[in-house]
Amino acid sequence: MKFKNTFLWLSVLLLVVSCKTNPFTGESNLNFVSNDQLFPASFEQYNQFLNEAEVVRGTEDSRMVKKLGEDIVVAAERYLNANGYQGFMNDFKWEFNLVKDDQANAFAMPGGKVVVYTGILDEADNTNGLATIMAHEIAHALADHGAQRMSAAQLQQLGAVAGSVAVSGKSEQTQQIFAQAYGLGTTVGVMLPFSRGHEAEADRIGLTMMAIAGYDPREAPELWKRMQANSSGQAPPEFLSTHPSTQTRINNLTKWAPEAIAEAKKYGTTSFK
Repeated sequence: MKFKNTFLWLSVLLLVVSCKTNPFTGESNLNFVSNDQLFPASFEQYNQFLNEAEVVRGTEDSRMVKKLGEDIVVAAERYLNANGYQGFMNDFKWEFNLVKDDQANAFAMPGGKVVVYTGILDEADNTNGLATIMAHEIAHALADHGAQRMSAAQLQQLGAVAGSVAVSGKSEQTQQIFAQAYGLGTTVGVMLPFSRGHEAEADRIGLTMMAIAGYDPREAPELWKRMQANSSGQAPPEFLSTHPSTQTRINNLTKWAPEAIAEAKKYGTTSFK
C-alpha cells in the first residue's frame, strides 16, 4: 500500500511540474520532454531519412515548398513576438524538403523539419492548398505535439505499471483482463482522442498562420473536399482513428476560416494570394 501511495503522489507531482503553455491556445499542455532532449534526436532521424529518400531539388515545386514554409514560419514568428513569446523558436532549425514518393502525405518532426511528398501535390492543386498542408505540419511542430505524444505514452505506461501492481495479488485471469481492458480503454478513450485533438489544433493554428502569411484560409476546406473525393471511402470510424473524419475537418475549417481572416487583419494582412 505504501508503494501505491508513493507512486500516486509521484505521478501527481509529475503532472504538476510537467506542463508547458501553448502560445497559440493559452492552454497548459502535458510535456515531460524538453527541446534539449528531443530536438537533437529528431534532427538526426530527419537527416537519416533524407539520406535514404529521393529528395527533389531545383524544381519549381521544391522551391514552392521551401517558400511556403519560410513564409508561414515568418508569420508564426510575427504572431509569437506580438503575443509575448519572443525567442520561442530559438531552438528550431527549420527545413523544408520535397521528397519523391507517391504517398499523398506530409509530415513535420520536432524542431522544424518538414517533408512534403510529391504524391500530395495533385491534391493540393494550388498554392493555397499546399499552404494549408504545410501550415498544418508546421503547427504540429510549433505546438510541441511530438513531445506531448511521447509524454502521454509515458503516462500510459506508468498507469499500466500502477495497475499491474494493484492486481498483482489477484488471479492470472484477473491480471490478463486488467491488461486487456486497460490497453483498450486508454487507447480508445484517451490516446486516440488525444491524437485527434492534436490534429484539430494543428488545423486551427495552421489556418491562422497561413492567413497571416497571406494565403487564403477559405481554400483549406476545399483541399479536404478534394481529399474526400479522391479517397476510397474506407476510413475507420472516427472514434477508432488518430485523425478527425474528413467531413469533420471540412466542417471545422469552414467554421474557423473567418476567424483566421479576422486574426490576420490584426497583422495587416487584408488580401490573399
